[in-house]
Amino acid sequence: MQKNEIFLEKFDNINPRRILTWTLIFIGGVIMVTPIIFMISTSLKTGQEVYFFSLIPDKITFKNYIFVITESKFGYWMLNSLWVATFSTLSVLFFDSLVGYTLAKFEFKGREIVFIAILSTLMIPTEMLIIPWYMMSREFGWIDTYWGIAFPGLMTGFGTFLMRQFFMSLPDELIEAARIDGWSEFAIWWKIAMPLVIPALSALAIFHFLGNWTAFLWPLIITNDPEMYTIPVGLASFNGEYEMNWEIVMTASCLATIPTLFVFIILQKYIIKGIMLAGLKG
Repeated sequence: MQKNEIFLEKFDNINPRRILTWTLIFIGGVIMVTPIIFMISTSLKTGQEVYFFSLIPDKITFKNYIFVITESKFGYWMLNSLWVATFSTLSVLFFDSLVGYTLAKFEFKGREIVFIAILSTLMIPTEMLIIPWYMMSREFGWIDTYWGIAFPGLMTGFGTFLMRQFFMSLPDELIEAARIDGWSEFAIWWKIAMPLVIPALSALAIFHFLGNWTAFLWPLIITNDPEMYTIPVGLASFNGEYEMNWEIVMTASCLATIPTLFVFIILQKYIIKGIMLAGLKG
């Protein structure tokens, strides 16, 4: 009798809303993970088996990985994407945080106008900028160069907005105290303000790194030499005249996700905090 009462008491404590929430989370997780599992599974299949739907290959093969690493220019594409994404991310962290700090902690005439002008760039579609970017790259000889691929993303309006919001939350008294002590403005920004906005910097870094890592349209236009392709453009080059080599594409895609996983693992605790704080700051 006592056991039945304990069971009924536990059953009464079950929250249907919590069960529904966790069920939906589980279903969403399965939906998100399934394409990744399918990508890995396809990379281990032969060309004939690709067209038969099965998550577990009948015969696992690593020939696709050997082909991508040894026979294709995947190594060049990986290095190109890594260089462009890393260089542009460092540039954005430096310049966007510097501009954001200036707009947040300096009083000067026209400050709000400058900020609105920077925000207005977010409303311009990238497709409208392709032709001016290409004409400028052709005039300066930047076609098929790292600089030509990277220069459109060296500064961003979103990064400036994000950093300004975080710098505005820093107490002005802290900045004024450093100025009274005789610190230069650059030293205040670098040694005092920057360490206090690491969550925002981490969130901005991973957003921008992933955005450049997966960028396709501009690298496709600005590069002609296969050795200068980035990974998305290189993956598209696996498309044959009459068919797509899906097993090769999936294999290269698996290898391409490794750097992004490392970036997320290193910065995950900061990016989660940064996203939460960004939502609070509005």
